Amino acid sequence: MTVPILATKLYIPPPRLQTIPRLRLLERLNAGLRHDHGAARRLTLISAAAGFGKTTLLSAWVADCQRPVAWLSLDAGDSDPVRFLAYLIAALQTLEPDLGAGVLAALHAPQPPAQEALLTALLNDVAAIPHTFLLVLDDYHALDAPSVDQALAFMLDYMPPQMHLVIATREDPPLPLARLRARDQLTEVRAADLRFTPTEAAAFLNQAMGLNLSAAEIAVLEARTEGWIAGLHLAAVSLQGRADTASFVATFSGSHRFVLDYLVEEVLQQQPANVQHFLLRTAILNRLCGPLCDAVVKDEDLITPHPSPLIPHPSPLIPHPSSLIPHPSSLILHALEHANLFLVPLDNERRWYRYHHLFGDLLRQRLYQQQPDAVLALHLRASIWYEANDLELEAFHHAAAANDVARAARLLEGRGMPLLFRGAAQPVLRWLASLPTPALDAHPALWVTYASALLFVQQVAGVEAKLTAAEAVLPDTPSDPDLRDLIGHIAVIRATLAVTRHDAETIMVQAHRALVYLHPHNLPVRTAVTWALGYARYLQGDRVAAAQAYHEALAASEPLGHFIITLMATMGLGDLQEGANRLHLAAEHYRRALALAGNPPLPVASTAHLGLARIHYAWNDLATAEQHVEQSRHLARQIANTDRLVAAELFLARLKLAQGDLDGAAALLMQIEPQIVQPHVALQRPEHASVHLLLALSQGNLAAAAASAQTHTLPLSRARVALAQGDSAAALTTLTAYRQQAEANGWPDERLKALILQAVAHQALGEKETAIVVLVEALTLAAPDGIIRPFVEAGPLLVQVLAVAAARGIKPAYVRTLLAAVATETPPGETSTPPLIEPLTERELEVLRLIAQGCSNREIGERLYLALDTVKGHNRRIFAKLQVQRRTEAVARARELGLL
Repeated sequence: MTVPILATKLYIPPPRLQTIPRLRLLERLNAGLRHDHGAARRLTLISAAAGFGKTTLLSAWVADCQRPVAWLSLDAGDSDPVRFLAYLIAALQTLEPDLGAGVLAALHAPQPPAQEALLTALLNDVAAIPHTFLLVLDDYHALDAPSVDQALAFMLDYMPPQMHLVIATREDPPLPLARLRARDQLTEVRAADLRFTPTEAAAFLNQAMGLNLSAAEIAVLEARTEGWIAGLHLAAVSLQGRADTASFVATFSGSHRFVLDYLVEEVLQQQPANVQHFLLRTAILNRLCGPLCDAVVKDEDLITPHPSPLIPHPSPLIPHPSSLIPHPSSLILHALEHANLFLVPLDNERRWYRYHHLFGDLLRQRLYQQQPDAVLALHLRASIWYEANDLELEAFHHAAAANDVARAARLLEGRGMPLLFRGAAQPVLRWLASLPTPALDAHPALWVTYASALLFVQQVAGVEAKLTAAEAVLPDTPSDPDLRDLIGHIAVIRATLAVTRHDAETIMVQAHRALVYLHPHNLPVRTAVTWALGYARYLQGDRVAAAQAYHEALAASEPLGHFIITLMATMGLGDLQEGANRLHLAAEHYRRALALAGNPPLPVASTAHLGLARIHYAWNDLATAEQHVEQSRHLARQIANTDRLVAAELFLARLKLAQGDLDGAAALLMQIEPQIVQPHVALQRPEHASVHLLLALSQGNLAAAAASAQTHTLPLSRARVALAQGDSAAALTTLTAYRQQAEANGWPDERLKALILQAVAHQALGEKETAIVVLVEALTLAAPDGIIRPFVEAGPLLVQVLAVAAARGIKPAYVRTLLAAVATETPPGETSTPPLIEPLTERELEVLRLIAQGCSNREIGERLYLALDTVKGHNRRIFAKLQVQRRTEAVARARELGLL
């Protein structure tokens, strides 16, 4: 589900006060776009208190600056970072319709990526725009969101040169203004600049507002308002229709606040009672349209037997609101706009409006003072209208303002997708935090929503307390289906918490409890339970049951559009296929998961990148493996209270060992050390011990390696230590038992690792034929998916067995690939004999055996019935393949390789 986009927020207000030339300000703004040093400044800041004409100046400027403009009018609801970015992209899409489509898709996912990743992708899209443009953020002061401030600061640092940011605000934003100012990257327009000069004030009052004031009267108003445009505007509205302007001007005085109070009184007193009533009743609305105002004010409130100066007199051409016009409020809105009564159009069709911010604030203040009992009812009417028109987020906001907890709670559930997953997580959390405990206790579902919202924003620490509070007010054995379903939801949230801790037992208990209580038709949540059970089975080592659960979850989630479960089940299947040595199929699943995760990807895609890193490592493609593990680390940093970052860094340490960077691997392990003791990282402790052991072996520290092997039940690690200590018999005993365990449990990946080390142990014991038999079994498992790395890491003894296999023509292409991989590196901490890259033919082996027996070339020719030149040719080829120069070297090398 997506954040609903109100087109009115992207509408550029038409220039007002067009008869007032403000050339001095327009020139300053244009200068920022043509910097003296050739490059335009990054930011234009128009900062002044309310009523100084910031938006008016901006709209006049953008109308004449001859650059495309993306405009976004902000309000308090845009403080939610998801909502802000959605609207920001929508504004930019008025310039380029497809811009940011991938970012928008990721933004609307249940677990969006980190803000920096989203902004980086968005700026990359912006960089492709072929022309310069302005991005205008109007009323930035309405926001109260440090994350949005950080987003803008990031954009200012990295935005492409064709983009120029413009901010209009009542107060300076918390951005690096001093740095921008020092680098001459900031154009500023302040209150002192915006104040009308006497000449501008005269033009405004007499030309734009149609008054006929004397120069002295204008001077008095200009001096007493200090050029404050809103004050002059209000004064002008009050003066319209007055005959005695001199007495009004003479008595006009006071500070801004008192002047404004006085003028509002004067303006409102000049309007008919029904219009005053309309203004106050609609003051609760951030945006106004005829049907919405009708619903809030009620049609009967607008009908009056006396024609209003603002409402056209009944005539054959213009019917009275009480007759044929379906939305009487539309007439009032049109009349208010025509009278310049602080109404701002928000679209070209004049359907949506808003009050001037300052005027709206004062109307609301007056409403709360004069009609406090009406406020809640008005918000409730607005909520009802918004819901009927499918604007659920706005309906929720007004229901919350109406203190109608039951209605707000129902609206939170959304129609198919809760509002907290549609850009409203922060507003929902703020509202829930504002509710007293009794209100939450009266609606236990709100406690559960509270827990779900905290889990969504990764504030895991507070989740259990909210679930406990919900249970405290629920009956122990409810019979009501909705209450039972709520208990099921609580269990699902607890199962999800257990997944982050890899706690199989708790997952099983809570998942089965959820299935008992959840409504049979609650398919989305039941599908999540199926996936969680699959993960629990995986943790228990039952890969068959895990695969079955993942397939079921995938089959159910795709038709439902349950995106996150589809993604998680796909990655789970990739992990299982990886364990079955089906690396190509596993890679397909991980790549599909990355496609589902969007661009930029969701943080959960860290798992898919780590899977691809392991696969490319097995293929001995260390460079690609490193690229994927770095992406995994980047995404894992965005997920709190999980072991994903530790898992990625442990793999990177293993990779550094393969690259011969022992210091880098040691530094990573030291960095991980404080985290490995955390409870949620327990699953990574065996791998931590295993990598520590490999590092110790690489450093020649057998004592430390043996200690690491004893830390956990690590049969393969113990076998490696035994082999390094020369106790091949002990290694073989351990490996034989572990191989049988892997075969019994259906763990092909572990079976392959055991077979490779078994071949090494047999070779070390002089059981060369047995070593070949075991190696052939390992080759049969590994060859279909091109597994290379475990063979490379097995050491020189396995190279000898591979050389014999090559000489005997066993899987020749695959064995040549393995020997070529060994030839390119020496395993850390070991000295490897160069392998036999090209196998000897049977005839060459016969010649080699006779050389070893001390036969001369002539004797070899006689025994094999070969010409002398033919024997010499065989010698040259044998020496080349063995990479030697003399007969004695050839014999020694052949013995090392197990050929003799």
